[in-house]
Amino acid sequence: MKKIIFFATLLVCGTFVHSQTQSFPANKIYANGLMATTKNSQDVVDSYAIWKNNFVENCNNGRSRVKFDTSSQTVSEGIGYGMLLSVYMTDKTLFDALWLYYKDNVNSNGVMNWKINGCSGTIGQNGATDAELDAAFALIVADYQWGSTGTINYKNDAKTLISSIKTYEVEANTFVLKPGDAFGGTAITNPSYFAPAYYRAFGVFTNDTAFWNSVASKSYTVINNNLTQNNAAGGLVSDWCDASGNYSSQAGGYANQGKNYTYDAARTPWRIAVDYLWYGSAEAKTYSKKSSDFVRLTLGGTSNIKDGYQQNGTLSGQWHNATFVGAFACAAMSGENQTHLDASYTDLKNLNEPNSYFNHTLKTLYLLALTGNFYLPPTAVLKTADFTASDDVISVYPNPSKGIFTVTAPKEFEIIVISPQGTIVSKQKTTAEKSEINLAGKAAGVYLVKVINNQKSITKKVILE
Repeated sequence: MKKIIFFATLLVCGTFVHSQTQSFPANKIYANGLMATTKNSQDVVDSYAIWKNNFVENCNNGRSRVKFDTSSQTVSEGIGYGMLLSVYMTDKTLFDALWLYYKDNVNSNGVMNWKINGCSGTIGQNGATDAELDAAFALIVADYQWGSTGTINYKNDAKTLISSIKTYEVEANTFVLKPGDAFGGTAITNPSYFAPAYYRAFGVFTNDTAFWNSVASKSYTVINNNLTQNNAAGGLVSDWCDASGNYSSQAGGYANQGKNYTYDAARTPWRIAVDYLWYGSAEAKTYSKKSSDFVRLTLGGTSNIKDGYQQNGTLSGQWHNATFVGAFACAAMSGENQTHLDASYTDLKNLNEPNSYFNHTLKTLYLLALTGNFYLPPTAVLKTADFTASDDVISVYPNPSKGIFTVTAPKEFEIIVISPQGTIVSKQKTTAEKSEINLAGKAAGVYLVKVINNQKSITKKVILE
């Protein structure tokens, strides 16, 4: 019986026919964050099988589509999700079919029209940026997984799509992510589309790290602005906002004028958590912990999550579903509480919504992340020298200090402390995101803390009492 189950698993995951660099399950241990003690990659296999059976339809000429809520329609977001799912599940046949469907339906800017009628026929013009981001990153994984010497050159296709995103879906001169190629930017953007971990990977893959690191930094600026401007509880960003973090006057056509944390914003904790898991971003850790603590402390646990909140934490939803539970579960990987993470994983696993396109698709993606199967390919690993910290990534506390203080900075940066007289009194490399500096016994005064990487430095001041 075990042999039959194993054979079926191979067929579901696509490993029976096609060889690949990384077989499923990858079962990676991320460089940062916690892993649920209850995780099991079989949960992903089971969820993927349901997703594929219920939402994938084969078209002609080797194309496949993902059924939307209206099953006769397909949205580009669903194709991007499907590409992520199939590449991590090593399902090459489906991955290729989804990517060919995407390419059949692109506009003149090279991005997929956002809504298609069945296997062909555009009914929603122009792109939705989250679809492009997911598809481009999935192509990077495909290049690592299967190489690019076959029928589809994943590497070239990834670079072409990333170029289109840069040209048409990032606002010129501001680094604000536009929600589509034909609208948005400073006046209106969508925080749940922000994928800073992908941006860092794009930078490595295309040798364009300065640009993409700036897009990542701007994403955190917009998120933090939005939380601050609207007195948000935890990490409850709004569905839509402008670049200053305020509500956008152009969001009138969206639910609640884009002001609440609902089905757009709900994905944000997942996307941001990935940046911490892969790269150890201090900004991602801070946001993720806020999101996790909102559930653990304010709501009293994962079982109390509902599908909508005003930014101040007031409940506006009524349903307990995977879209919200799973994203918060991913945030719990950065939340420093193992019991809460384990409960969150179990909660997500036990949710049964097989006929809900959005809930079940996201459940399967979240499970990939939670089980160590949503990994960063070595071809997109960001070298330390390429990681440029922004000023708001670096923090020093407590400040003033009695002599011992902590510096928060990315790993493998150099921390130099300079006395009021201009002499170096401490010098060390970071081995974790938090480094303790002990200046006990040093004279009181204002000391400079320089955090250096790639011949660039950020300077903070700390007062010794």
